[in-house]
Amino acid sequence: MTQQKELEKMTYEKAIGRLEEILERLNDRVVSLDDSLALYEEANQLMKHCSNKLKQAEKKIEIIKKDSGGAPLLHNDGSLQTSPFPPLN
Repeated sequence: MTQQKELEKMTYEKAIGRLEEILERLNDRVVSLDDSLALYEEANQLMKHCSNKLKQAEKKIEIIKKDSGGAPLLHNDGSLQTSPFPPLN
């Protein structure tokens, strides 16, 4: 399996864990320049992957609209009124 396919299947939590491993390794200062560059490139791909995962999750989340008393607002058919989740930007 290619590295890109492995990355696509990686969960957000595993990607964050791998980022933490890379950070620890880079902080050890026992890493060669070539290895540092490879780790940096891997970390960059992992950060993009995590960002995409968050954006995908954000698109799935809706906020339930509430009235001034905190009660959920309903449509005429009884379904909840929702609005899109605001962007993280």
